[in-house]
Amino acid sequence: MSEAHPFCAEEFQIRWSTLTPNHVSADVTHAIEQGKANIEAIKAVTPEEATFENTFGALENATEDLDRSWGRVNHLDSVANSDDLREALNEMLPVVSEFSSSISLDSDLWKVLKSFAGSASGLSEIQQRFLEETCDDFKSAGADLDGEAKKRMFELNSELAQVTQKYGENVLDSTNAWELFVEDESRLAGLPESAKAGAAEDAKAKGKEGQWRFTQQFPSMYPVMQYAEDDSLRKEIWKGGCTIGHGGEHDNSDLVWEILRLRQEKAELLGFANFGDLTLQRRMAKDGKGALGFTENLHDKIFDLFNAEQKELQEFKAEKTGGEPGPFHPWETAYWAERCRKERFDFDDEALRPYFPVGQVMDGLFSLTSRLFGIKITPSDAEAWHEEVSFYEIHDRASGDHLGSFYADWHPRESKRGGAWMNYLETGLPSPRTPHLGLICGNMSKPTGDKPALLTHREVETVFHEFGHLLHHLLSDVSIKSLAGVNVPWDFVELPSQIMENFCWDRESLDFFAKHYETGETIPDELFDKMVAARNYMSATAFMRQLSLGKLDLELHLYPEKYRGRDLDEVDQEILAGYKAKLATPSPSFARAFNHLFSSPVGYAAGYYSYKWAEVLDADAFTRFRDEGVLNTDTGMSFRAEVLSKGNSRPVDESYRAFMGRDPEQTALLERSGLA
Repeated sequence: MSEAHPFCAEEFQIRWSTLTPNHVSADVTHAIEQGKANIEAIKAVTPEEATFENTFGALENATEDLDRSWGRVNHLDSVANSDDLREALNEMLPVVSEFSSSISLDSDLWKVLKSFAGSASGLSEIQQRFLEETCDDFKSAGADLDGEAKKRMFELNSELAQVTQKYGENVLDSTNAWELFVEDESRLAGLPESAKAGAAEDAKAKGKEGQWRFTQQFPSMYPVMQYAEDDSLRKEIWKGGCTIGHGGEHDNSDLVWEILRLRQEKAELLGFANFGDLTLQRRMAKDGKGALGFTENLHDKIFDLFNAEQKELQEFKAEKTGGEPGPFHPWETAYWAERCRKERFDFDDEALRPYFPVGQVMDGLFSLTSRLFGIKITPSDAEAWHEEVSFYEIHDRASGDHLGSFYADWHPRESKRGGAWMNYLETGLPSPRTPHLGLICGNMSKPTGDKPALLTHREVETVFHEFGHLLHHLLSDVSIKSLAGVNVPWDFVELPSQIMENFCWDRESLDFFAKHYETGETIPDELFDKMVAARNYMSATAFMRQLSLGKLDLELHLYPEKYRGRDLDEVDQEILAGYKAKLATPSPSFARAFNHLFSSPVGYAAGYYSYKWAEVLDADAFTRFRDEGVLNTDTGMSFRAEVLSKGNSRPVDESYRAFMGRDPEQTALLERSGLA
């Protein structure tokens, strides 16, 4: 099978060089045929012979080949995009979508499952949990709909898959389409040497030696917005950002409304008032209004502090320029905020870079998590999709068991989508032990000249964040794959990732990995004190930005009829009045480039509030680490046992209470942010 269908190959060490676009159609088609045969076998089970193993257990494994092959196709689309691969993916997308939809909309299959569920007895706790979750999944997907409604649901799922794929392609293509070459070095005044060196190397790679190239990749554009003294250069970069998903052949404006329309129709077909209520029915927030209420409650608590920060920053600029305080242009805010922070705290982010070479950050992260969670992480050799990708193994320190392996891919490429993410390629089992296989990706600062890749502190937080997601999956100890690892409600899934960011601010844990790349010295006390003092500078503004993204998401998905078809920028301004600072030049809506919401059929749609929700959880849960010792192994092992290993094998609020001994409280987050 592996020779004929490499995308379906079961070898744990994937032979990426064999996964070429010309195999996609045949391999995915083969996987679907296998899945269909497995589903037919379940449908043939009579009530008398039905067992957990030949009904729900068989369903759990029925589409394993498809999950594996299609997962690899989509992963390569994210990290090694090409015209051939994109064409192959888009050819199979409606076929995969139709088959996937057909499972939960198959009346005969649902009849067998429902019959067994109604009479099942003697199941283990995990089997009972899986049975209940699966039945809820089927109902949410439309299993109880009548014939015509089911037909329409098929169509909706297919249309959503295609339109969201197109949205994501538009974001990638418009990001790659923009570049700026600077010939006059005087325009780069204020820019850190690391940013200039990266831009010079980028230009040289494009045949423009002696110039500086800037793109819309974050490590390229953000230092300009933060440090460049040339106002016109920052304006050019900002205008470039406005082209992502906006204008010309890559415009996502109409796609946003189309996606919202399809999602609303899907919700109504299933008897829900809106897509938010459909999506959140089994999450911690329960429904759209619950999530919106959470968002608005936090907004009201920080609104005055947010306005005070904006006023203070405007006054700082006026004092320095001799002008009058007033709204900023969007290309001015980051620059003046950085100047103010530097002056007030005598602190510059760039001073930390030499302490964060990416390899050393990873080594320190491994040492820290090994100590906390009783594991051992070692580099290993394996073929990957790009020469920059590293491969590692995780073993349990006590038993020696191989718990999982993972790939790490940290730097931007034109064939790779923006942002940072974690994903998994295989889910293992505890007994007999089979390992998990995962990956973490980012778009971090690249090596320049003879220097290693030196990260910003924010990028270090991102590495820790994604590694938290990875540990959640690779330390999972659940005997049913669908309930393992990160397969939890999305307003809980960010807890393991966000709690890891706390270790980037603690002196004891920082000393594990923050060491000067040339001298090996840890961060000097004076610099550390400045870093901590500056931590909550403009924190209400950063807090409000996260709330604004959640608010935009929820409003669009809860009240689509109120907004649909109107000018997207006008709608953005209306929804986010009181959530955004007033600007002298209006910025286009981020909705056109909001991959989290619109580049997959569900994604974070109606769920972006989850980041803030989970911040409440992580700030609260970290108080236990702080109280018992940040690197206390007993506390770490408790977190592994009660949260990381449990996945969705029980309700996640039970997992939280098992670790903390109580329900979460908001106080810790507001205190940590300096907003209490």
